[in-house]
Amino acid sequence: MNNAELYEKIHGELEALLAGEKDLIANSANTAALLWEHLPDINWAGFYLLKEDELVLGPFQGKSACVRIAMGKGVCGTAAATEETQLVPDVHVFPGHIACDSASRSEVVVPLIQAGELLGVLDIDSPRLGRFDETDAEGLEKVAAIFLASLTR
Repeated sequence: MNNAELYEKIHGELEALLAGEKDLIANSANTAALLWEHLPDINWAGFYLLKEDELVLGPFQGKSACVRIAMGKGVCGTAAATEETQLVPDVHVFPGHIACDSASRSEVVVPLIQAGELLGVLDIDSPRLGRFDETDAEGLEKVAAIFLASLTR
């Protein structure tokens, strides 16, 4: 199965998994678990949620993580501040990278924007350099859209 087919499978499973549920914590937990189960070569998958102008750790799969991230700091804070997906092939050359897990080498972070408001970010890390590409970014942006739509059904 190629990367595009993998994301099609993830999108279908995620829509079914979240159907009928609106709870933010339940749906973010199940989304993180589904990504953890299906995405190869990752070591962290989860959410940071915006609370009082900083990102606070939400549901995730992987090793323990940084609890709070300031807006504009690291890959997650940059994605939140710019409201743009961050696709980082080598986190060690990203200005201000926050190393919650020293094994992480690449990262993709998708901002979660609902009704024009930033809710948080979806963060996926890998121990492999250059693990993520544009197909991953687009696939995870659709994951974020499915997740956000579930909260308003």
